[in-house]
Amino acid sequence: AMGDVGVATTPDVNSMHWNPAKLAFNKNDLGASMSFVPWLRSLVNDINLSYITGYKKIGDRQAIGFELGYFSLGQITFTDASGGLIGNYTPNEYVIGSAYSRKLSDDFSLSVGGKYILSDLTGGQKAGEYETTSGKSFAGDVSGFYSNPIRISGKDIDLAIGCNISNIGSKIKYTETATNDFIPINLRLGTALGADIDDYNKVSIAFDINKLLVPTPPNENGGMDPDVGVVTGIFQSFWDAPGGTKEEFRELMYSVGGEYWYANQFALRTGYFNEHDTKGGRKYFTLGMGMKYTVYTIDFSYLVNVNNDAGVTNPLANTMRFSLTWDFGGIKEIN
Repeated sequence: AMGDVGVATTPDVNSMHWNPAKLAFNKNDLGASMSFVPWLRSLVNDINLSYITGYKKIGDRQAIGFELGYFSLGQITFTDASGGLIGNYTPNEYVIGSAYSRKLSDDFSLSVGGKYILSDLTGGQKAGEYETTSGKSFAGDVSGFYSNPIRISGKDIDLAIGCNISNIGSKIKYTETATNDFIPINLRLGTALGADIDDYNKVSIAFDINKLLVPTPPNENGGMDPDVGVVTGIFQSFWDAPGGTKEEFRELMYSVGGEYWYANQFALRTGYFNEHDTKGGRKYFTLGMGMKYTVYTIDFSYLVNVNNDAGVTNPLANTMRFSLTWDFGGIKEIN
């Protein structure tokens, strides 16, 4: 609900997705969360994304986290070249991963993690004369997190800075003859500021920048060969845009968000996400709220599209997201 910021926001159970290095800063020993997103509901009604994550602290300075994601693309009808029915199938994708986070000092932590990705889009159906297979990839994440209180205008402010390079992994393909494709290797940088207004009210703001670390395809204006190795592609992505430096900056995605908590039980959130029109054109506001009751927290967000150029409606418009979090550390306090 905060415009898809998260690399430097307050550590919680969903840090496994945004920045696993934050896990070592979690105050409680154990937590888990389940999220559900009805996806692209302005187009179809049977695509959805489910996500389960959790963590366990090991002492005061270490933590391990896990994640399981499932993406269902809805039922697809396969036909042959003449339009004859071959059969129905529900394409899907899985990701399962884990991460280890450790504090190197009271203010700074690092994390490394790995994941396995399975993308089954065809169910083994033929694409023309070619056999198809499930796409598979192994990937890793490297992240860091810094948190330290500072003083601004006589007020104590919690400053946080985060960085996460995710999906550093092998290329993926779906037929034996196809060119291997990069998975979405991503760099996320961000910062957050939080302050307690009084004993009952606290606010925070956060800002993230995202950049895909994959080669930009060349066009009539030039460019570089995108058929390179993973490591080369990561570094090449910083200077291979056909339009030069101007286009490189267009590849950056910006997010800003704010959050308000009352008595640590009720939260209001909002944010904005921006992507350049030539790189996808996703522009939207987000709104949401959260309610905490003893050891449970329920969160909800809603996406409002703001890019209706040429009368085209963003398929992400009206996207709703739901999550339920269990704070097992809170059970100890209650007992």
